Amino acid sequence: MGLEATPHQPPITDAALRRTTARMADALHAAPTRPSLMPAYQAPPQGKAAGGKAASARRTTDVPALHPIEKPVKRKLGAGRVAIEDRIDLHDKTQIVAHYALLAFLRGAQAQGLRHVLVITGRGASFGSRGVIKRSLPHWFGTPEFRGLVAGFEPAERHHGGDGAFYVRVRRR
Repeated sequence: MGLEATPHQPPITDAALRRTTARMADALHAAPTRPSLMPAYQAPPQGKAAGGKAASARRTTDVPALHPIEKPVKRKLGAGRVAIEDRIDLHDKTQIVAHYALLAFLRGAQAQGLRHVLVITGRGASFGSRGVIKRSLPHWFGTPEFRGLVAGFEPAERHHGGDGAFYVRVRRR
């Protein structure tokens, strides 16, 4: 098993593997996606015809705001006085796989009524670098599909993963 050549196939080279990976990524982005379990995000109508007020005078999104986890709650999470009800480890996952795994995990946590979960992203592969998933997490949480699931997040205490993990407060349904 592995990347050995078979009698009917030539050996797999790094260039061939890169081409195949690129084709798969292109197909993934071009493929239609499954319908989301969350309602589709739609911006409210703009302009005076929509409601008599200028669009700048109104809030332009219907998704709830993100708030940091309160310091006393974060302290209690770190000390173990507030339970971390579940955790997900996104180590060794690609960015796209981690995104959808986290989305499914948070949807499940919300459906179960969980409030505090730990998301382990890892710190990155090399010294001094920040991991791709760790950098992407705040951006993901700012998107409408996650904003209905996440009430807030903060970096975890050292014994829970420190720079490579986050406490996440799951939004109530």
